[in-house]
Amino acid sequence: MRVTVEGGRLVRIEGVPENRATPEGPCLKGLAYVERAHSPQRIVEPLRRQPDGSFAPTSWDEAIETIAVQLERLRTAHGPQTVLYYTGSGTKGLLNGCGMAFWRLFGGCTTTYGDLCWPAGLEATRLTLGANTHNAPWDLERARLIVLWGKNAAETNVHQMPHVDRAQAAGARVVVIDPRRTETAERADLLAQLRPGTDGALALGLGHLLVRDGHVDQAFIERHVKGFAEYASAVGEWTPERVAAITELPVATIEALAQLLGTVKPMTIVPGFGMQRFTNSGQSMRAMLALCAITGNLGRPGAGWMYANLQTQVFSPVKDPIDCYPPKPADGIVRVSLSTARLGRDMLATADPPLTFAWVERGNPIPQNPETTKVIEGFRRLEFRVVVEEFLTDTAREADVVLPAKNLFEQTDVIGAYWHPYLQLRPKVLEPPPGVKPETEIYRALGHRLGLDDGELAAALPGPSEASIEDWLSAKLAPLGISLDQLRAGPVLSPEFEEVAFAGDRFPTPSGQVELWSDEARARWGVPELPSWQEPGERPERGGRFPLHILTPNTKNRIHSQFGNLDTIRRMAPAPFVAIHPVDARARAVREGDLVRVFNDRGELRLPVRFDHGLKPGCVAITNGFWLTEGAAVNLLSQGRETDMGHGAAFHDNAVQVERA
Repeated sequence: MRVTVEGGRLVRIEGVPENRATPEGPCLKGLAYVERAHSPQRIVEPLRRQPDGSFAPTSWDEAIETIAVQLERLRTAHGPQTVLYYTGSGTKGLLNGCGMAFWRLFGGCTTTYGDLCWPAGLEATRLTLGANTHNAPWDLERARLIVLWGKNAAETNVHQMPHVDRAQAAGARVVVIDPRRTETAERADLLAQLRPGTDGALALGLGHLLVRDGHVDQAFIERHVKGFAEYASAVGEWTPERVAAITELPVATIEALAQLLGTVKPMTIVPGFGMQRFTNSGQSMRAMLALCAITGNLGRPGAGWMYANLQTQVFSPVKDPIDCYPPKPADGIVRVSLSTARLGRDMLATADPPLTFAWVERGNPIPQNPETTKVIEGFRRLEFRVVVEEFLTDTAREADVVLPAKNLFEQTDVIGAYWHPYLQLRPKVLEPPPGVKPETEIYRALGHRLGLDDGELAAALPGPSEASIEDWLSAKLAPLGISLDQLRAGPVLSPEFEEVAFAGDRFPTPSGQVELWSDEARARWGVPELPSWQEPGERPERGGRFPLHILTPNTKNRIHSQFGNLDTIRRMAPAPFVAIHPVDARARAVREGDLVRVFNDRGELRLPVRFDHGLKPGCVAITNGFWLTEGAAVNLLSQGRETDMGHGAAFHDNAVQVERA
């Protein structure tokens, strides 16, 4: 982003054409930073919980003293691993690593493994291709077939849509696979509205038809694919009729989709994150990936699997499965023992030592992690809670002390990306409000009070001067051959950048081939060596207590629980609602606008109804990210389950009922 500051205030945000992935500029959320940076709702001084449950301002000295006293007391009683250090995916940057560096100096802590976002797909991709990388975003313009599988890019990856548009203008066909008729689906040549959680079955059925009809790239398979003979045998039982019965798609739609995949090249499959948030999702993603492999759509311009691009995650453990997929005792100091997907239950079950103190930063786990009621119970059982936040979120409201957090304009840092290949400098352009400290300075103050070694603190926590931070960042960048001066001039392509991923047909798997058959899949995750499918862990049953599948999609108006409190966003999406197909509404004597209960055994929401003729019957949809205080925290209805690989959160295996309130 190119930002304009006048009189100490952010007044304008524009695009940076040098970044070829996002030249048109920010989305609505990005533009909303003009409001967010100076929001009157922002926390600008430490807050301390009062006996009546309210919050009152306190000084930094008093806040640090209160926290230090509790840390010393609880460490003495239980040891340092009694502290839960929880981080989410808020403000990103290299400086985020300073938090864990501090807790190591403290003597240790307990933290989480897994991820709420995308790990089942990451692991499926790594097992199959050897690495999570994909063609440059703009390479999509060279595709002649684009399959947006469970992805509503028009709302959740808006910078991708111009590339889709240009591909279509050049003659490309676009397929959308989604239970909802979304903004993206309006651009599609074919929309397949399958039953949620059956993506893997559809992929295996498409594989059946591609093999049956000879629409495979035999030369590519012979040189570069491991396990094709076994795969071809396995998909033999996935007939169109069987797949239609499972997915609730017409046989004609399945056959039309297979015809496109088998005859139109180059093809790029662009999966979203939604379908890899089921208990069966890793295997489903492997089945989808197989379609690129058997048609030879890998390592070619305009072809491939565009899921996650970790080319810029050069400082992140997300690329290393050994670091990314515990649980294991990392080093005897940090206990990595809480599943992010089962956070509340694991907090309650933890012993030797039990959890008594929580430090939360860059995250809002109470509404955003599965099974909100258990997460609340876990936090309330603790003796003391600290939350570092910009706003009084649901999690912050559970804290004993809330410390104000910087925003992304108030401290220099270096950032990577998930989708495009650029490393970028995020320079400090605003002074924080007088009562706000960057996290590095919070840790420094707390470390001094706790008597930690000044030299070790200085090495772990750059600052407070801008020169110190830049020196620290420069040292991190030096091994990559990149300087801060280069980043000041504009976005810099990652040293690992490849315009076309896997060019030259080089796949860093154990066999050096695309692995449809993966021994590691069985050894590490206990799933079949070949892609397979089974029903999700919780399936709605017609005539049962909970016959509707609840979808909790993202929206262009929020990044999960962020931005929704801003007036800029509220004008676009003022209040939550439940979307339902009129057929399902009539069966329940529900009219548009009625207040209904959306419930299961885990919780309930009371929301107005909005009819959606484009939603697959049997499904209801509530946008995720609303807070408890807004009455629509969707994870009141979810259960804490892990995906079949990657320790991801299976948010979407949830059945509900709807009735008039």
